[in-house]
Amino acid sequence: MGKELPILPSSPQQPGGQEEFIYSRVFCSRENSPPLRLLLDYLKSKGQIPFVPKMDPAALDDWAWVRVSLGYHRERKPIQLFCIRDRGSYQDVFEKERADFLDRLSVFDDIEGQLAREQVTRSRGQLAREQVTRSRFIATTRLVKADVTEEGYDFNGWILEFFQENCNGLVQVDGQGFFSPKGELIVELQEISSEIDPV
Repeated sequence: MGKELPILPSSPQQPGGQEEFIYSRVFCSRENSPPLRLLLDYLKSKGQIPFVPKMDPAALDDWAWVRVSLGYHRERKPIQLFCIRDRGSYQDVFEKERADFLDRLSVFDDIEGQLAREQVTRSRGQLAREQVTRSRFIATTRLVKADVTEEGYDFNGWILEFFQENCNGLVQVDGQGFFSPKGELIVELQEISSEIDPV
């Protein structure tokens, strides 16, 4: 279903060392993810200059993209942006991510926890029988923990804000939790590891 876009080359890993990543997500209830060109235009409107791999210009207008690298500084590793959907090739990854977060949110009985759960799922009929996801896709960013700078965190924030504002999304950051559209932490979650593999 989705098209794999070329990835910017990153510097080689240290021998025997494994890079640690920071993941953040936006659970989006809009049916389709917007084409990458809209994201790039948004970033430019915020004074950011994204470095993107050379690709067919038509790919920037494709709604079915799966991943792309977005650089914020030439001497830093790019941010990997993945889009997994409730249908298509990576539906199983989407369902696993959704199920993991629903399980983690089930311990919260307060209103903030309920708001986060409602963004992740919408129930129809009997809750025990079947839950239907409200989020139709998850935009996930992956940053290299040892390489990212304050500029990279800001750049990542603009990416998350784009999906939050344009796709009826709710932001989640590993090691922190879910954030309101105003940027306030509404549900604190402990550190987790993501199952997102490079697509």
